[in-house]
Amino acid sequence: MANVESAIKRIRQTERRTARNKHVRTTVRTVVKKVRAAITAGDKSGAAKALTLATSTIDKAVTKGVMHQNAGSRSIGRLAAQVAALGKA
Repeated sequence: MANVESAIKRIRQTERRTARNKHVRTTVRTVVKKVRAAITAGDKSGAAKALTLATSTIDKAVTKGVMHQNAGSRSIGRLAAQVAALGKA
């Protein structure tokens, strides 16, 4: 256990930050899972709606620093490509 005041404060900050990041990360995973479920079901309109929500959620995660900008863009691009391919099939 930390004995120094500054170290104790850093522990408190880390706990708060970890909880916040965990919430954002699980939310992103959930919305991505919904997009993939709609794609698997072949539901084009449902997938498009879910993609809009997922894009917004991933962008928020990037803004908060939970996810790297390139990783966010990559996952949005791949999901969008899958939804677009669903319309062609």
